[in-house]
Amino acid sequence: MRFTKLGHSCVRLEKDGATLVIDPGTFSDAAAALDGAAAVLVTHEHPDHLDADAIRAALSSDPGVTLWANQSICAQFGEFGDRVHEVRHGDALQVAGFDVHVYGVDHALIHQDIPLVVNTGFLVEGELFHPGDSFTVPEDPVNTLLLPISAPWLKAGEMIDYFRTVAPARGYAIHDAILNDNGLGLMTRMMTIAAAPSGVPVARLAPGTTLDL
Repeated sequence: MRFTKLGHSCVRLEKDGATLVIDPGTFSDAAAALDGAAAVLVTHEHPDHLDADAIRAALSSDPGVTLWANQSICAQFGEFGDRVHEVRHGDALQVAGFDVHVYGVDHALIHQDIPLVVNTGFLVEGELFHPGDSFTVPEDPVNTLLLPISAPWLKAGEMIDYFRTVAPARGYAIHDAILNDNGLGLMTRMMTIAAAPSGVPVARLAPGTTLDL
């Protein structure tokens, strides 16, 4: 499976000629990310993960594209009928030829005055886990963890503990578009601390970087 890190929390996965996109939001070039995609997974409804206009355009332009997300997101795209699929914690799915398992219920708490939204984490091909905006720990082993490194709901110590709890074989940073160069440097050092006990590799990839998993 080929993995491409795009802006913020958006990634593209390619396998056997099919492309799966996760979280094309307004902090990434969602239209470019969706070009040629067979399916889209969205973890939650916040606009940095969900560019509704770009997803609607992709669904309108290609009748083969499907969307997989929680109920609150699916309700926004009802005009696309059975091409929009509601997912819940515990689901095991086949999405455009990819094996996808679904984990989690809630977005991480920002503040008690801010209502929680539904957040869905996706484990793809038993290899790569995208937690969205959460500290969800899958029941199954994770080889590659996409690790949020900066957000209103996150502090460095929580990021470190989350990485160690999931205990992946490797990690790559996401949720990084709100950081300037100084912030990226600082959080890169924090990722090194997260990985220190196990010595597993964890890094921040520049947008556009492609790897084979």
